[in-house]
Amino acid sequence: MTTAVAGEGAGQVRYTYRLRVSSGALAQLEAEWARCRWVWNECVAVSRRVHGLNAADAGRPTCGPARLDKMLTEARAATVWLREGSSVPQQQIIRDFGKSRTKALRDIKAGLPMRQRARMPRAKRKRDALPSLNYTRRGFRLKGGRLHLAGGIGLTVVWSRDLPAAPTSVRVFRDSLGHWYASFVVAVRIQPLPDTHRAIGIDWGVRETATTTSDPHDLPHAQHGKRAAAKLARHQKQMARRKPARGKAASKGYRKACRAAAKVHKKIARQRQDVGRKWAKKVVRDFDELAVEDFRPKFLAKSTMARKAADAAIGATKTALIAMARKHGRVVHLVHPAHTTMDCAQCGARTKHALPLSERTYACTACGAVSPRDKNSARVMLVRAGLDPAGADGGRPAGASLRQAA
Repeated sequence: MTTAVAGEGAGQVRYTYRLRVSSGALAQLEAEWARCRWVWNECVAVSRRVHGLNAADAGRPTCGPARLDKMLTEARAATVWLREGSSVPQQQIIRDFGKSRTKALRDIKAGLPMRQRARMPRAKRKRDALPSLNYTRRGFRLKGGRLHLAGGIGLTVVWSRDLPAAPTSVRVFRDSLGHWYASFVVAVRIQPLPDTHRAIGIDWGVRETATTTSDPHDLPHAQHGKRAAAKLARHQKQMARRKPARGKAASKGYRKACRAAAKVHKKIARQRQDVGRKWAKKVVRDFDELAVEDFRPKFLAKSTMARKAADAAIGATKTALIAMARKHGRVVHLVHPAHTTMDCAQCGARTKHALPLSERTYACTACGAVSPRDKNSARVMLVRAGLDPAGADGGRPAGASLRQAA
């Protein structure tokens, strides 16, 4: 079973930029976040009171966005401190709360196991929660290359690239290193690339992040996390030694070690993202149709390959590939991963038992075809997507009518 994903029509893309924040703007942003955090915590308290009541009680109050908006209006009228801030991010945090609560209630109603359910929204603590402010179009404007937020907050944007169109919303947030960013939502249209009349099959793995039917387009395991493991372990040991006792404030040394560890994590994440995007661009530029294994690496987290699988960043690479294909109008066929390592790409025969991971060569007992295991799986992706895998070896059978693969 395959699912085709095509980039038809307009879509929404996020463009994220670094912000240069002055001391005055920083104080304003932190004050705005304090008000939004208070609104979120009030929503959590209302939700807990509602769920603590008996469902059979008459006149049981609700906890929807309409009631929360009304409560926010009353609170702003009665509290000067709350009224000093803009109403736009406060209303948007109520929307975020509503989405989080709705997802949790939907999982409960569906009867999902506890480990699979989304948790009900919890209170945001001052020391733990990272600031995040959402503004709709009426809450911000761009003028002279600067971002002006409602409430008189002016921020300098580091324009690493131009916005393709006017943004519809923006999210201003701070990461674990204390850096501030602005993430603009922009409606963009497809940027078509020249047709190549070629297709490619992609199989995800741990030894190689992506094995394809085209050798030059294979993605080797970069091992960014493994190379930074020693440095990360040193900072984590410092954190363990300096960890404060329960109820005590963290020392300056502990905070310094936390920042150093977060910096290493950030660098690894950026390296993985950069490699994934560059590879995705190369694949999308050279092929019209992509048969991609719809692989979900979550189950690997409980296996002996958890560390190496996490370092491969399969999920992030797959997301980057699909996003790049949508941007340029390429067709992506998401192929169900069941039995892709057991089927023969030449004759379609299936082995009677699952192949152990140590066996890296696939040998079909029905037709005698022999090929590397991951290459055979990549060709299986093409077969299940309805494409022709013969071109993967540079040949094409006589009378073949399907599009030739890479």
